[in-house]
Amino acid sequence: MSEHDRRAFLTAIGGLAAFGAAARAQQTPGQPAASTAIDVSWFDTFKGRHKQVFDLGSFDLSVDSPLRQPVTYLMAHREISHLEPPNDINVICAISHKAFPMNAADALWEKYGVGEHWGIKDPQTGKPSVRNIFTGPTTNPGAATVRGLQARGIVFWQCNAALGAIAGELAQKTGGKAADIRNDLVAGLLPGVRLVPAHTWAIGHVQERGFAYEKL
Repeated sequence: MSEHDRRAFLTAIGGLAAFGAAARAQQTPGQPAASTAIDVSWFDTFKGRHKQVFDLGSFDLSVDSPLRQPVTYLMAHREISHLEPPNDINVICAISHKAFPMNAADALWEKYGVGEHWGIKDPQTGKPSVRNIFTGPTTNPGAATVRGLQARGIVFWQCNAALGAIAGELAQKTGGKAADIRNDLVAGLLPGVRLVPAHTWAIGHVQERGFAYEKL
């Protein structure tokens, strides 16, 4: 096994271990060990005539932003069917590992060198970003930004299992403890971001509830 493969394997194992630890920590006494306290009841609140989940799990943020696609989807519905979110249209931006920086508050970007680790440059400085360049201002609803889409009722989720793997990577980079870093990552998610048990599970869960699927 090459050194690269060995590190990838250990990172994956670390992510699974962190996921299991989180599940045990959230377990209610008397419940089976597999039970977690992650709320998934919100999946059943979507009542729109049209529903679409955009899978951003492997999108490379160092190249571009994927958020123009949901905006275009909503624009087309406005022009053709004259429908608007969130009552008539429901959209989810599904995020796992590679696109995690979009869900992270500025404090995480600065503390853990998110821009450097993911190869994301700040367009204002041309250097690795120490702030979330995808968040956008609260004063511009409808823009191709996290806040702009959230203002229209679009939901962003974050894969819980992926946070364990990310914490393991950042622990190797910083010398910190993966468990502590993972706690930071959960606490540092942007307001409104929904934590899901696993990205792959949630993709199937929303499709069972009538969501069309698009991978970016």
